[in-house]
Amino acid sequence: MKTTVVGSYPVPMWLRLVSNRESLRDAILAIIKTQELAGIDVVADGELYRWDINHAETNGMIDYFVKPMGGVENELTRDQLARWRSKPGNEFRAQPPGVVTGPLDSGQLQLKPDYELYAGLTTAAKKFTVTSPYMLAKMLADDHYGDLESLVMALADVLKEQISDIDAEVIQVDEANVTGNPADGPLAARGINRVLEGVQNEKAVHLCYGNYGGQTIQSGDYERLIQFLNALRTDHVVLELARRPDHELSLLKDVDESIGIGVGVIDIKDNEIETPECVAGRIEQAAQTIGAERIPYVHPDCGFWMLPRSVADGKMRALVAGRDLFAGS
Repeated sequence: MKTTVVGSYPVPMWLRLVSNRESLRDAILAIIKTQELAGIDVVADGELYRWDINHAETNGMIDYFVKPMGGVENELTRDQLARWRSKPGNEFRAQPPGVVTGPLDSGQLQLKPDYELYAGLTTAAKKFTVTSPYMLAKMLADDHYGDLESLVMALADVLKEQISDIDAEVIQVDEANVTGNPADGPLAARGINRVLEGVQNEKAVHLCYGNYGGQTIQSGDYERLIQFLNALRTDHVVLELARRPDHELSLLKDVDESIGIGVGVIDIKDNEIETPECVAGRIEQAAQTIGAERIPYVHPDCGFWMLPRSVADGKMRALVAGRDLFAGS
């Protein structure tokens, strides 16, 4: 049972003050070293490759991927914005990241150099993350494809091409929208599976209920998502569970046995740092419910980017100490 992080990490202060490539490299190096010192088995780059000083309140989960793509315009007309605002589910954004006006292609998006900036800074096993094409499609305005499925699959094709030559030990697709729209599960799964076709090594899918301003965005439960999970062609899933009702663990027994279940045992929407005993107890509960053999990873519920650095660092140490306590180390 390995420890890992979901992806994001609080932006170091010096990167906010001096935002250039050298500072970005130094920040990623510090984040990796912090994870290594905590004992994390599979590390991530903090998703800092997406950092944009002009949008410091976000971690680039949407905008970073779609704005550089060919076929996307970044400025909307009044009518385009009105149409987008009329769609349900967009209330938490002031405007979309762009409007699709033509066939999508990679344009200026280049994920391999972003990965390479990080890859040479550690010998530890590495995770690289991208956002689900379904989630991206739900945020975009669309004046070209005319239906959600066509847009999802076009985005999936771009992302598949982008990650096909990235050799990270784990590539993870992040999805935080279908949790509130389970009827779209089959479509979301098709898009994610298309992306996963490009993965060289271990495939992962992260599912959560949102983490914007430390708030839960989506409502719903895992009962309505089992079919979606079973449709994924992934090696493991990375699930928010520490902040979820205890009974939802039992629902995961219905997930296909070929899919490993990564268990969230750190609550990232709370600044209190868990004790090792608390973490070990959460792992024990999950192991008794779904079987320890089904749990390849334990991790936080979601990314750390909304937390103070000291809290994120403490939670990582608690994660490792709790895993070791459970394992009897």
